[in-house]
Amino acid sequence: MAAPISGWLIDLYPDETGITLWLLADSGERLPLRMDFPVTFFAAGEFELLRQAWRFLQEKGVILARETRRDLFTSEREVLSVTLSRPTALPGLFTELSRQFPALDYYDADIPLSLRFAARTGVSLLGRCRVETNGNRVTAIQVLDSPWELDPEPLPLRILELSPDVDPALCPPNKLRMRYERADYCISLEPSRAFEIALNAVLRQFDPDLILTDYGDTWLFPKLTLNPNRDPAREVLTRKADSYFAYGQVVYRGTQTHLYGRWHIDRRNAMLFGEYGLEGVLEQARVTGLGVQEMARKSPGAGITAMQMLTALRTEVLVPVVKQQAESTKTLDELIRADKGGMIYQPLIGVHANVAQIDFASMYPSIMVNRNISPETSGQPAAPDGLVPQTLRPLLEKRLALKQLITKLHPRDCRVKTFKGRAAALKWLLVVCFGYLGYKNARFGKIESHEAVTAWSRELLLQAKEVAEEMGYLVIHMYVDCLFVQKPGCRKAADFAPLLEAIAAQTSIPIALDGVYRWVAFLSSKRDARIPVPNRYFGVFQDGEIKYRGIELRRHDTPLWVAKTQLAALQCLAQAETLEQVQEHIPRVLGIFAQAKRDLRAGRVPVEDLLVTQRLSREVDNYKTPSPAARAARQLVKMGKSVAPGQVMRFVYTRGRPGVWCYGCGEFDERTLDVEQYAKLLEKATRTILDSLTLEAGLENANGGKVLQLTIISAFKRLCP
Repeated sequence: MAAPISGWLIDLYPDETGITLWLLADSGERLPLRMDFPVTFFAAGEFELLRQAWRFLQEKGVILARETRRDLFTSEREVLSVTLSRPTALPGLFTELSRQFPALDYYDADIPLSLRFAARTGVSLLGRCRVETNGNRVTAIQVLDSPWELDPEPLPLRILELSPDVDPALCPPNKLRMRYERADYCISLEPSRAFEIALNAVLRQFDPDLILTDYGDTWLFPKLTLNPNRDPAREVLTRKADSYFAYGQVVYRGTQTHLYGRWHIDRRNAMLFGEYGLEGVLEQARVTGLGVQEMARKSPGAGITAMQMLTALRTEVLVPVVKQQAESTKTLDELIRADKGGMIYQPLIGVHANVAQIDFASMYPSIMVNRNISPETSGQPAAPDGLVPQTLRPLLEKRLALKQLITKLHPRDCRVKTFKGRAAALKWLLVVCFGYLGYKNARFGKIESHEAVTAWSRELLLQAKEVAEEMGYLVIHMYVDCLFVQKPGCRKAADFAPLLEAIAAQTSIPIALDGVYRWVAFLSSKRDARIPVPNRYFGVFQDGEIKYRGIELRRHDTPLWVAKTQLAALQCLAQAETLEQVQEHIPRVLGIFAQAKRDLRAGRVPVEDLLVTQRLSREVDNYKTPSPAARAARQLVKMGKSVAPGQVMRFVYTRGRPGVWCYGCGEFDERTLDVEQYAKLLEKATRTILDSLTLEAGLENANGGKVLQLTIISAFKRLCP
């Protein structure tokens, strides 16, 4: 027997005899190992049906048993256990059985293999382990670390980056750029045979663990005839493009290319890669148990579901294939009382000085953990920890610890960026865990638990408000999990420390100071200046950092030219040290917008800065009154290109029909640019900034704080018609 091997588990997948593991050994070798790994699923239902299913399965070469298992909602349940020696046989057998006996309830039949492995061995993907082998076959495996370690030993990954010289959706690329460590060069795509030989040579020379691409899923790998897998016996796994509804919008996910033995991530086809980067993807894969290629392309909701499955496997709770629990019946009055959502306070319109923003740290997950809110514990205050709190507690603790660690590091410390990416990835998992508690298709969701969380959040926010007011603070705004407060004489972070301590003591939820604004403007509705908008504001912190929500600068469909101009205006206003000094910067702000408008009329704005980005919400033919995005999509269809719901369209507004020019559809005639439409967009962004400063200066609010309000009537139009 060979000496034990230590390293990181970077991939696993089923094979014809069990599973294949890829180990990144401490020696630097990338080792393929084999391991026996039987898998089990369960069926439950009427006794006679189970007897028939038993007879049906007896001839299938599986191990059958009668067991008692825990269902999260119905307590103990008698089930038929079906064990297969090869994981590859499970999908086919389950499909056959469920078609033959559709009335049975099925459990643990569609659990990802990596989760089964983590539950049984304790070794997660990206985790360190020690294996004992007989030849290339694993005989024993030992876990060496935990996914909850705050600063795990980094993986010594080999990363190859590939990107074309242009967007393939616009025109055919000519070259492919390759980057590996310090090497950076381009190779021609033609002739194709020579290109593939060169690419194959690069793969053999560098043997990367990760191929990080731009348009690799949708353009590069589909056109290759070579096999980029590290495991040459496997074909590349390709998944079709699809459109789905998530987080309030239709999302398009392009064709996917997954590799065996190494990873492939397409930055342009990854779910939230732009939010937290590669470090965030690795962190999510580490804590969820899903593979890196899977986690990069899936939503955080899929990660939370995987974590709940893993908790269920470890605690021997059955994982239903189909959600079995429906919302309990409620009268209209009961529904209105129960389903109120989070607390949203109407802000005081205007510009306020020396305002502190106080945020509850992961309020909803903290409530779920601290109050033991889970589907099976609903209405049972003395129940032991539920499945959801068990899942969230280490996740919540790790994110809070990472945030604390970041605050202790120097801003220029090279680790800050890595820790921030990891913390952001964990934040996204925590953000969606609340929604999945009430999601209609969540395996372990229950709407009553979801409603209990929002009820507690409203109560805690009101408690925080009462504490602040008792200590003499004016609460200017409250929004779900944060408060904006002001008090004469309080200007620095230290001045608000007693309030933070008092709120934390009252609510038992961690709370932090997001910052103290020199000044912050809460905006009114565009339709009625008397009505405030809860999540539409901008301001400047004491350190000069600008924060903005709900304005054009935050919208994805705002042209870059408008966004850059609005940001320049905010940066100009941010130079004001006090609220009174803001007035002195107004003429410069007007000048910034006026110059931008002159640049537009003079044709000095690049067409790329005028692109509007909008998402298709349905099939092109289903639009009764085509939106600009739909009209742009029709131009692509006429060129023979396919479009689908959720795809992002980039276009420029033009005069005449069809009113838009889709980016990449031939040459753009700058004479057709709809200058007036862009001027209106700029004026809208101008009013957003200046309308909050349009009454007389020096007005005091009820608490004595200055509220700056200036008189600016059509100044922008007078400067530049």
